[in-house]
Amino acid sequence: MNLSKEIQQLNNKLDVLRRKRQAAIVRDDKLIVLQFDKEILTLEKRLASIKGQRSRQNGSKAEALKELAFHRPLTKAEQADMGKLKKSVRGLVVVHPLTALGREMGLSEVTGYAPKAF
Repeated sequence: MNLSKEIQQLNNKLDVLRRKRQAAIVRDDKLIVLQFDKEILTLEKRLASIKGQRSRQNGSKAEALKELAFHRPLTKAEQADMGKLKKSVRGLVVVHPLTALGREMGLSEVTGYAPKAF
């Protein structure tokens, strides 16, 4: 399963458990509250583990891109015709600053990475 989908599913389960826990608190059912607390803790640990795994994957992708010989910000014209640019530059990888990888790399503008100058 995709890590993002798994994170989303865990967040949904956590949300449901927290609502059920709150309802149990209102009913003053202490055993059920303790059970939900244990389940919430296990899900939070699993969620932290998956987020760490995702950040390690992004870090390794960032390192691989930084090892490429050439990189530069893309102009607006190049961004507008991305298909033509990718066909003309072999091995081009485009990283947008708003993606997880772009945030990990600390980019401020759309940047292209390639083995050779373009």
